Amino acid sequence: MGGTLRIVPVETSADRARFVDLPYRLYASDPHWVPPLKSEARELIDGIKTNPWFGHGRAQLWLALRGDVVVGRISAQLDTLVHQHQDTGLGHFGLFECIDDPAVGALLLDTAENWLRAAGMARVQGPFSISIWDEPGLLVDGFDRPPTVMMGHHLPHYAAMIEAHGYRKVKDMHTYEVSIEHPFPDTVQRIVAAGERAGRIKIRQVDKANFAAEAALILDILNDAWAKNWGFVPLTELEVEHVGKKLKPIVYPDLIRIAEVDGVPQAFMIALPDLNELTRDLGGTLLPFNWARLLWRLRKPRVSRIRVPLMGVRTALQGTRTASIMAFLMIEYIRDAAHANYGAKSGEIGWILEDNGPMRSIADVIEAQVTRTYRIYERAL
Repeated sequence: MGGTLRIVPVETSADRARFVDLPYRLYASDPHWVPPLKSEARELIDGIKTNPWFGHGRAQLWLALRGDVVVGRISAQLDTLVHQHQDTGLGHFGLFECIDDPAVGALLLDTAENWLRAAGMARVQGPFSISIWDEPGLLVDGFDRPPTVMMGHHLPHYAAMIEAHGYRKVKDMHTYEVSIEHPFPDTVQRIVAAGERAGRIKIRQVDKANFAAEAALILDILNDAWAKNWGFVPLTELEVEHVGKKLKPIVYPDLIRIAEVDGVPQAFMIALPDLNELTRDLGGTLLPFNWARLLWRLRKPRVSRIRVPLMGVRTALQGTRTASIMAFLMIEYIRDAAHANYGAKSGEIGWILEDNGPMRSIADVIEAQVTRTYRIYERAL
């Protein structure tokens, strides 16, 4: 591949198309990569009309070219909510993809850092593609299996490139996998039975007919439950509305549970069929007829895995026996539904911060094992 190496900002629709298209070439020989839908990849970067994150953040995208061939891409982000809730001098980079050439990786990282430095940032973390609520972290362990829905998959040479540029680990996040073909261990069953006998706790399915209100309730609990977590930024009302609209077509009420204590919603758990199993053969596009195939598959999906991307208990109850009972009730009910109604044989929980003791304890009790690790890096500017 000849030609001078150079970097250009993404400015036009054609640039954005090339930005989105690059991974399809880079991962062409990776049997575990699942092509994302290009329409969703465009929505992530196309601005406030398609992604409400741009209501409180701004991003710059670049392409690395050798001659006229795209050989890499990167983004840099500034987020006012990150500045309010974490550090006014913190910027992010993300959407990092490139060929296995250290010169390309260094040019991309230098460019993103220079942009953040010019904006007054003192340090940078990443990758965040594009926020912590999208696909945070770089896959550093677990390349031997395809990712589940809404999880990232990366090329093994990225970690060495980033670390060679002076970045150091700031936080690891794990995914856990567990067999769900049979009820969880006796310890869990005793907790579930005790919770059912007590009567104060009710676990209900989400009401899809009233999903906008249910989504607002869930995300209100989430913002409260996760407020003290590392890297947390709250979801805005527009983001809550946006997430609700995106999730509704893939909501299966028996896989989303809300826990009430004395009639008051206090916790939730969301599980999704592994939609990657339903989309990986679509080549990233719904045209011309893939949309019909996908709609048919979504009517009554049969999958081998489910994923639990989110669960939370309101801060006031965290660390209590009631919180543990709610968690295990939701876990067991969703396990049963996922296997009986969708054919799932395994469940994935994650990501889970490496120092999240309560969630790691739950994973141990249900005999889940770490299968993938994603890393957030940081360096001073």
